Amino acid sequence: MATQVGQAAPEFKLFNTEKKEISLSDYKGKNLVILFFPLAFTGVCTAELCNIRDNYNVYTSLNAEVIGISADSLFVLDKFKKEQNYNFDLLSDFNKTTSKNYETLYETFGFGMHGVPKRSAFVVDKNGILQYAEVLEDAGKQPNFDAIKACLEKI
Repeated sequence: MATQVGQAAPEFKLFNTEKKEISLSDYKGKNLVILFFPLAFTGVCTAELCNIRDNYNVYTSLNAEVIGISADSLFVLDKFKKEQNYNFDLLSDFNKTTSKNYETLYETFGFGMHGVPKRSAFVVDKNGILQYAEVLEDAGKQPNFDAIKACLEKI
């Protein structure tokens, strides 16, 4: 299983809203929280990422950076980031390769959509090893932020 805790996190190369290619290896030597979210501008996704925005200092105090990944285009993500004043990178997995590699795709989603990322949270340590993995089947729920923080405190 590609997203098994204790295994190397799958590498990725995706573009952020500044049109810069970002890869997992860019975070080597740092702890990283990766949040996959279904769709920009939806209620639960906005609430989840606003929670991160409003508590970003907690993550940095735990020596971690946070990124959000969705299958939205980088242009949609740019507008979303600016409107919500997010203080972390949003990456476009428009081709869904990274979502597949992290085993976090709905086959079918609401309104007949296919290939939408499941709401998921992963913690990758400084050496690129997965230390936490949470993939939610219910898009209406948010990740367990307390468990994510507890994981970061331990590594």
